[in-house]
Amino acid sequence: MKRRSILGTSLAVVVAMGLSACGGGGDEDSSASKTVRVTLANHVWTENIKQALPEFEKKTGLKVEITQLGEDQLSDQYNVKLNAGSGDIDVMMYRPLQEGKLFAKNKYLADLSDQVKSNKDWDFSDFQAGPVEATSYKDKPVGVPIITEQEVLYYRKDLLAKAGLSAPPKTLDELKAASAKIKASTPGVAGFVARTGKSPAVTQFSSFLYSFGGDFVDGSGKAAVNSDAAKQAYAYYGGLIKDSGPANVSTDMSWPEAMAIFTQGKAAFYTEADSLYKNATDPAKSKVADKVGFAPFPAGPAGSKPYNIPSWALGINDASKNKSNAWKFIEWATSKEQTLTQQKAGVPGARTSVWANPEGTATYPKDLVETIAASTKEGVGHDRPLVVKVPEAREIVGQPIVDAIAGKDPAAAADTANDAFQKFLDDEAK
Repeated sequence: MKRRSILGTSLAVVVAMGLSACGGGGDEDSSASKTVRVTLANHVWTENIKQALPEFEKKTGLKVEITQLGEDQLSDQYNVKLNAGSGDIDVMMYRPLQEGKLFAKNKYLADLSDQVKSNKDWDFSDFQAGPVEATSYKDKPVGVPIITEQEVLYYRKDLLAKAGLSAPPKTLDELKAASAKIKASTPGVAGFVARTGKSPAVTQFSSFLYSFGGDFVDGSGKAAVNSDAAKQAYAYYGGLIKDSGPANVSTDMSWPEAMAIFTQGKAAFYTEADSLYKNATDPAKSKVADKVGFAPFPAGPAGSKPYNIPSWALGINDASKNKSNAWKFIEWATSKEQTLTQQKAGVPGARTSVWANPEGTATYPKDLVETIAASTKEGVGHDRPLVVKVPEAREIVGQPIVDAIAGKDPAAAADTANDAFQKFLDDEAK
């Protein structure tokens, strides 16, 4: 099978524990088999795991060798090693919705069907459905989710009270009406803000798309971004920003720019990933830290259907000769105990039992905990098209968002995008 490359270039920063970071290829001698070679991204989750490693090594008698990289460096490392069929990575931290399909299709990720059933105490059924869906390929688990996020509604409690609104909007119709009312009555404050950039907005637009009853593809795998539901979602999202968004809003905002508008007190409502909530509630970062509330994503015609996704997961390199010990590491790192420890440190996990445990939610705002609980019930396991070439797909399906914000015909833009997306899907299937 011809392997496809993964883009990404940069210098690597290597943190090694145990043996040297110089791998020895796919064939291992008996001593090397006691060393689990783990490649992880720069992330708070990684730092927490590194601190806990002595416990795992003492318990198992194994040594863990960690290579820690930034996201671009990580892609570069995988591009070189996985594309060459190298076995000197055992455990790999990867982004299920960005490169998961590519990795699974190219057989970089081992099938974990037997492993996830092997330990009832570890309990694979404890993981939320959306993240499990996103870490599966052809209905087989190829990864275990470690970090999750959902789209929620951030809102200003004081502005709602001033506008005579007793509760945050529960529907998209209510959100539209409340946003318009606040913008009209509060000079210099937008009713609503969100991402506007063609590619960055796709992930947050996805919850609007699902709540209108649409998706990026239909049940047969055909492009569906010009369905009636999708056209309504594009028109709604673009129109809400155009009519109730910041004055002279640009169409290249990602989350830092949108978040800045909200935290500077310049918007009443903001739909965004819950994982970014500390940017809004930390007084050092937000002028409105004590005025921020959280609510579930407002319901559309199809109900409230926010994404509920794993931003990162752990998988086993299918070329590894050390799969048994690699699984021991994953089993430990994703255990109920480690997930609880991570979540208490502010890293949201995918285990239902940890979210149900008061210890697991003690550091989160109460209304955010309630919002996340509601979001995981109906959450959709992807926030972008499930394809191999994700960046290219996002550019295509994101164009109608930009056009709608600019006041162009969103239906016509959706038709054009659908043709381009179907061609993209056809080309990828070849």
